[in-house]
Amino acid sequence: MTSAAEQSAIRDAVDHGPILIWGAGAIGGTIGAALVRARHVVVFVDIVEDHVAAIRDPAVGLTIEGPVDAHRISAPAYTPETLKGQFRRVLLCVKAQDTEAACHAIAPHLAPDGYVVSLQNGLCEALIAPILGEARTIGCFVNFSADWLAPGRIIYGGRGALVLGELNGAVTPRLTALHRMLRDHFEADAIMTENIWGYLWGKIAYSSMLYTQALGEKGIADALARPELLPLWRRLGQEAMAVARAEGVTVGSFNGFDPAGFASDATEASAAASIAAMVAFNRPNAKTHSGIWRDLWVRQRRTPVDAQIAPVLGIAARHGVACPTITRLVAMIHECEAGARPASDDNLTELLRAQ
Repeated sequence: MTSAAEQSAIRDAVDHGPILIWGAGAIGGTIGAALVRARHVVVFVDIVEDHVAAIRDPAVGLTIEGPVDAHRISAPAYTPETLKGQFRRVLLCVKAQDTEAACHAIAPHLAPDGYVVSLQNGLCEALIAPILGEARTIGCFVNFSADWLAPGRIIYGGRGALVLGELNGAVTPRLTALHRMLRDHFEADAIMTENIWGYLWGKIAYSSMLYTQALGEKGIADALARPELLPLWRRLGQEAMAVARAEGVTVGSFNGFDPAGFASDATEASAAASIAAMVAFNRPNAKTHSGIWRDLWVRQRRTPVDAQIAPVLGIAARHGVACPTITRLVAMIHECEAGARPASDDNLTELLRAQ
């Protein structure tokens, strides 16, 4: 006998067709597995052939590890070249730097009345809309912790904010249905917003701090908790908030990040309170280091800095807003990527001293 939730999932599948997860890594794999377990019809696409083979093999499958919601599923999975058919619901979960290429690959598979949801970090919606159409793009902010470990293995290290919104701020039936699905089957505290850009800009500020953590050896909570670095975290937040303000965006708060603490006229105490709240949020997380840190020092590959953080500098220049700390941060990440700068907690101190 099926539960009411399972019956709802089956009705959604019948009414809207299968859900296409484009990018079955940390974000896409974690959300997609939860939807499969809830009896949604999910199709995965990924460029890593061994990962695709594991997901589609019932004897192997996709295993979600960690303290939050360990489980295993198997589901149809394809590489982009082998996928066939059209889909009305596409969850785009690739790295920010792969957004444009993924959109062009998705285009023939997106139904005329379908939509793409950007479950990514950065301002990726601004890249998706010109390619696939603004009316076919839904914004999404994610801050849960997950990491791809190996083919068929992902760690879900900690829950975090999940926010959905239409780019124009409207509350539409499709947004309401999408929110209900993700709230009921993945993140119970997921919310809809009329201000999705505010959350995306908030993540820019937070991400600048994660990129800074990636320069060193300590994990996220330990890096944020270093008292001598408070002026650095404050400066990073203030620069990002100044650009958002110039764009006319009201930034949203989430998981300890309080934009009011990084306003130009905010006190040091208010910034310290927000940083302390972010430390408390990150401390219990099984994923201690950021994905950027893993890119640099474990996988030894380029980070998404040029797609996530560097574009902010172009927007800042257009408005005449100075961002010296973020500018230096991007340069230091490039030095790490090139092998010219080793991982060291002293890197954070050096960035603190940079003007």
